[in-house]
Amino acid sequence: MPVQGSQRRLLGSLNSTPTATPHLGLAANQTGARCLEVSIPDGLFLSLGLVSLVENVLVVTAIAKNRNLHSPMYCFICCLALSDLLVSGSNMLETAVILLLEAGALAARAAVVQQLDNVIDVITCSSMLSSLCFLGAIAVDRYISIFYALRYHSIVTLPRARRAVAAIWVASVLFSMLFIAYYDHAAVLLCLVVFFLAMLVLMAVLYVHMLARACQHAQGIARLHKRQRPAHQGFGLKGAATLTILLGIFFLCWGPFFLHLTLIVLCPQHPTCSCIFKNFNLFLALIICNAIIDPLIYAFRSQELRRTLKEVLLCSW
Repeated sequence: MPVQGSQRRLLGSLNSTPTATPHLGLAANQTGARCLEVSIPDGLFLSLGLVSLVENVLVVTAIAKNRNLHSPMYCFICCLALSDLLVSGSNMLETAVILLLEAGALAARAAVVQQLDNVIDVITCSSMLSSLCFLGAIAVDRYISIFYALRYHSIVTLPRARRAVAAIWVASVLFSMLFIAYYDHAAVLLCLVVFFLAMLVLMAVLYVHMLARACQHAQGIARLHKRQRPAHQGFGLKGAATLTILLGIFFLCWGPFFLHLTLIVLCPQHPTCSCIFKNFNLFLALIICNAIIDPLIYAFRSQELRRTLKEVLLCSW
């Protein structure tokens, strides 16, 4: 990962240094204070990545196979799955190469390892940025479908969706290359943190507004059928719970990683911050967990996609 800075993980493995050392050359806690460090075994890390990889490959395959799913909404969902697939795959590849280098099963020159590390960093960083962008794009798409239902198909067309997807991928690759080139500049890290906060605020505002509209609609239906108020309250509580889960998972899985970036800028040498830096692998594992959860939230709830997925699995046997 690029956020680990000058002490690259792959080069560190080539030099037989511990892989758990965070990038950015962050020093260990020198004060003698005990740090809470959550160790993520390589086997667990690879297993999470494999589950995410298989899950998102199935989503991409199902959407590509069924022409009924070739709509703007599923275009964004497919690209989200592809981004999550790349996040998991690149981290799995990096971990596998590290283990092979440490075991002496893979011989490579430092220059080759450096180039491989740069490629993996670009893939990982760009796929993480694109994943956040597509989460925001899905929220905007759903917002338009609710508040501009009659004009939705004229506003969100497939060509426009494809142009938006292309723009997101190009911007993600360019910004990831810029990030990797200037990873040691505080302004670059702060831009990433601001970007994450902007996506969080965007999703929160849009989904809360959608929930409010859904509650108003449910209240209107209840009045039309002369139902009691508790029915409307029950719908509101269910919607609020769903919204809390959606945004809560997003924040819990992505928040620690961007907290890590924030602390790099604010307190790179502070003992407490150094303790948090030691859990960088945990933060990566949480992002991969988000890549596992995303299909459950955005893809597998579709009956059409589930039916296509069943056909794909049956044909593979």
